[in-house]
Amino acid sequence: MAELVLRNAVSAAPLRGPGAVAQPLRATVPQPLLQVDGVSLEYRTPERVVRATHRVGFDVHAAERYVLLGPSGCGKSTLLKAIAGFIPPVEGEIRLDGRRVTAPGPDRIVVFQEFDQLPPWKTVRENVMFPLLASRTLPRKEASERALHYLDKVGLSKFADVHPHQLSGGMKQRVAIARALAMQPRVLLMDEPFAALDALTRRKMQEELLALWDEVRFTLLFVTHSIEEALVVGSRIALLSPHPGRMRAEINSHAFDLHSTGGAEFQATAQRIHHLLFEEETSV
Repeated sequence: MAELVLRNAVSAAPLRGPGAVAQPLRATVPQPLLQVDGVSLEYRTPERVVRATHRVGFDVHAAERYVLLGPSGCGKSTLLKAIAGFIPPVEGEIRLDGRRVTAPGPDRIVVFQEFDQLPPWKTVRENVMFPLLASRTLPRKEASERALHYLDKVGLSKFADVHPHQLSGGMKQRVAIARALAMQPRVLLMDEPFAALDALTRRKMQEELLALWDEVRFTLLFVTHSIEEALVVGSRIALLSPHPGRMRAEINSHAFDLHSTGGAEFQATAQRIHHLLFEEETSV
C-alpha cells in the first residue's frame, strides 16, 4: 500500500498571536503510475457490437502487483490490451504517468498466454535482444549484455545460445518474461501467462515470478481467472463482474504467498472472492 506522507498545507512560518489556529496537515499519496478512469470497451462481431467492459476504474502504483480477476468473458484481457494501447476506449481514459495512452509503446510490454511466442529461428539470446534492436533502444553489444543480464535473472543464462524448440514450455515463458523485462517497461502486462502450463510448472513459474519481482521490483498488471493465483501473485486484486466487466470490488492480498494456500485465512478470502464474483446481481 502507498505510504502516507504528511505535509504542511500552509507556509512553514510559525503561527503567532492568541487567535492563531494551527492548520491541519494534509495527507497526500504518490501519484498513481497507471490510471484507468471509467473505461468502457467494445468490439464488433458480424451480428452486433459487444460491450466488453463498462466504466471500469482503478489505479496502479509503482512496484505494485495488481491483478485483474474475473470469469471468462468479463473483458479482463480486452482491458489489458487497451492498457497496452491496442484498443481505444469508447468511454473513459487510460493514463500512464499522467499522460493519456493512445497507442502501443515500449513503456508497456505484454507477455501473452501462449508460450510459443518466440521466433524459432532465433536463439534465446537473440529473442531477448530483438525488441531492443528493433526499437533502437540499444546498439547490438549493449543489447546482448542486457539480454544476458535478464536471462540470468530468470535462471536461463546457460541456455542463451540454444533455440526455443530445445526448451520446455515453462522455460519458453521465462524467456518471454526476460525479453519483456529487458525493455525495462514502466508496466509489465501479463495476460494469463501460466494458464497453458501444467499445475507443477505453473506453481514453479509463480514462485519464480515473485522471486524476480522481489529482486527487481517492477510494476506488474496480471490477468487471471484463477482465484488462488490472484491471491498468490497479487498485492491488490480487482474483481470484475461477469460480462460486461464492471468493477465489483478490490481486495488487498499482500499478506498471502505460496505458503499461505492451505491456511484458513487464505481459504476464507478465496471463498469471499468467489461469492463476490458470482453472486447474483440484485436490483436496488
